[in-house]
Amino acid sequence: MDDFFKNIHEKDNANFFDKIASQKNQEKVYKERKQEIERLRSLISTSLATRLQNMNLFGNKNLEEIARVEKMIRVIINESGTFLPHNERSALTQDMLKEITSLGRIHHLMEDPENSEIMVNSYNEVWIERKGKLIRTDTVFRDEDEVLNLARKIAGHIGRRVDTASPTVDARLPDGSRVHIIIPPLAMKGTTITIRKFKQEKLGIEDLIKFGSISPQAANFLVGAVKARLNTIVSGGTGSGKTTTLNILSNAVPNDERIITIEDSAELQLNNDHVVRLESRPPNAEGHGEYTIRMLIKDSLRMRPERVIVGEVRDGSAFDLMQACNTGHDGSMGK
Repeated sequence: MDDFFKNIHEKDNANFFDKIASQKNQEKVYKERKQEIERLRSLISTSLATRLQNMNLFGNKNLEEIARVEKMIRVIINESGTFLPHNERSALTQDMLKEITSLGRIHHLMEDPENSEIMVNSYNEVWIERKGKLIRTDTVFRDEDEVLNLARKIAGHIGRRVDTASPTVDARLPDGSRVHIIIPPLAMKGTTITIRKFKQEKLGIEDLIKFGSISPQAANFLVGAVKARLNTIVSGGTGSGKTTTLNILSNAVPNDERIITIEDSAELQLNNDHVVRLESRPPNAEGHGEYTIRMLIKDSLRMRPERVIVGEVRDGSAFDLMQACNTGHDGSMGK
């Protein structure tokens, strides 16, 4: 009987140590694969930086150019002598292609039409706004460096840089979406990227009525006020639909009037024939070259506007917009 229990005990011990050995082996393989993928990432980035010099692929929709870059990545991987299986090579190729031409790990969140805002709070915390509600996603970046590299790519697309000397950037993506970036030490959890998506569809006053945002009577009043050249200010909290409402009201302006739009980041989508769009410019890293909304409003008054529409009225620009409204530019608007 003692021998019987002894054999069971020895067999259990053997199974236990076999499991430990198997787990350690799996951990070793996982670690080696992870190191190999990081090595290939570095190799691909270095090789493409040389081959694609002076080419800005971020936001590029040219299928031929994207296919050419994809072929380059595959060649680099195949010539590297890697031990990765075919499916992992293909996954890495697509991952690197997205990283180069789009927003990498948050690309699928941008592609979803239901998402109105994407918020990267840190490398392991990404939120979205969907139908007015904030939702934490399962999306995570590899590390802080990956988020910072994405921030630098976005800033570089508009000729800006983000670093300790210039830790915040307001930028615009190729599709028109608005981006705000802030990095450590100002952002204590890590590089923070907030993207307000650019709406592709152009809404009309009928859509606001259909959504229940406004009554038909109020809609008729507002359209009448715009056509009667009454000055209009749209106010509300963040995400309340100020830009959408201002956009819809702007499109009620008669088509034969000259409109000057002034914005921090171009978001208005006017259907009118005669529109001049102006956009402010922040200072560069040395603190020079800033051109504010207030300065642009003053410039616009020398451009024979019939209406001035300001996308973001704050600080002293409120006074300058009032001046514009009182000097023959009735029917101007702002938010």
